[in-house]
Amino acid sequence: MPSRPAAPSRPAAPSRPGDPRSPVPAPGPASAVVLEVRTGGVGTVAHRGRDVPTAFRKQPRLGPVAVGTEGLEGDAQADRRVHGGTEKAVCVYPVEHYAAWRDELGADLPPGAFGENLLTRGLTEDDLLLGDVLTLGTATLQVSMPRRPCYKLAAVHGLVDLPDRVQASGRTGWYLRVLTPGTVRAGATAVVVDRPARSATVREVNRVMNLDRDDLPAAAALAALPTLPARWRDTLARRLRGGTEDDRARLRGPLAEGP
Repeated sequence: MPSRPAAPSRPAAPSRPGDPRSPVPAPGPASAVVLEVRTGGVGTVAHRGRDVPTAFRKQPRLGPVAVGTEGLEGDAQADRRVHGGTEKAVCVYPVEHYAAWRDELGADLPPGAFGENLLTRGLTEDDLLLGDVLTLGTATLQVSMPRRPCYKLAAVHGLVDLPDRVQASGRTGWYLRVLTPGTVRAGATAVVVDRPARSATVREVNRVMNLDRDDLPAAAALAALPTLPARWRDTLARRLRGGTEDDRARLRGPLAEGP
């Protein structure tokens, strides 16, 4: 009886989906529908007994909205040191996460509750890689980084630990840089048209940057990705040299003290 041919060998699986040390792109859907486009001006929110400026509260827009390298037409940022700019031109949040927050918080959060510019359905942090290129309307966009929640999220909703919860959950949303300006609108579909040969999922980037800071091999691999923003690369370089990071001001506000 002739011998049975050997089964073809399989490539080794990455240590985790979308790990920056693996050249295997994360599987997942390749498009998302934009449910809402939202923009807003600068207002105020109460925080620790004083009013702080914020453009967190955004309203849905009808029809086409122009988007350029600095963001959507009609959208403002209260503190340009940490919000907006070319690396944070557009903030995206998946509608899929709202059900999880309802279960966790015991309350319904309305659309726009995370200060997003685009509310989408079809792609999450597990599906997108850092550096993925998408077309939306007449614009071309690129995934630049996970969103890092700040204390204004807590102030708006009256939930002191909400930024920590968002960061720990991995349900952060993400930012897009604008490669080709154009127009976007609700009802349009964002389609992934190109992705890097070697990258990491948005969820994995959040894990390495914000959660598992002792994973130095992953930090070194992430720092080597060409699409990682320079500021984050500098943060990882300091970490690899033994430096520490303090997120209390971002998560608790400028008057934060203690743990």
